[in-house]
Amino acid sequence: MFHGTITKELTSHEEWSHYNANIIEDQKDFVFVKFSGLHLKSMENLQFCISLRVCIFSNNFITDIHALQNCIKLVKLDLHGNQVKILPDTKFWSGLKNLKLLYLHDNGFAKLKNVCMLSACQSLIALTMFDCPVSLIKGYRHVLVNSIWTLKALDHHVISDEEIIQNWHLPERFKMYNQRLFFNFSPALKKNIIYSEF
Repeated sequence: MFHGTITKELTSHEEWSHYNANIIEDQKDFVFVKFSGLHLKSMENLQFCISLRVCIFSNNFITDIHALQNCIKLVKLDLHGNQVKILPDTKFWSGLKNLKLLYLHDNGFAKLKNVCMLSACQSLIALTMFDCPVSLIKGYRHVLVNSIWTLKALDHHVISDEEIIQNWHLPERFKMYNQRLFFNFSPALKKNIIYSEF
């Protein structure tokens, strides 16, 4: 006779705990995960993915990304279309030493001070924050560009020198948001693509 829930009885069984241990061991070797549009609310299971390099968790219901603090080998992180409102502190971002591409657009960030935590990310070269409340703040681009010094592109445009140096007026072709400086660094993935082609 079961005392409590069936799930509790099954997971406390010796064979099941061995199965769980094997899953956790396998997760240590994951280098690529894609969980898009699955209505997920948590990233908790990713805490064991210590070899993870590419993480695509777009269009879900994620509010907290602290589970990624052990994923120190991340190069690309796509969290667009979630419900994240607050970013972790500088300690979290300084641990992601290899992170180069970060897609955070279409989230709920409203405070520029919180977004500036990304300045601790030492290798970040491309960032998306459009369609977030923070992107409507006057001077948002100027503040981010001058906070995250490694940044080369923000919201699909290469950062111009005019944005970095205040009151410097350049010819039209080098101005902020010029079509020549447009760069789509988050193109849609093709179907049936494998990690080695990525």
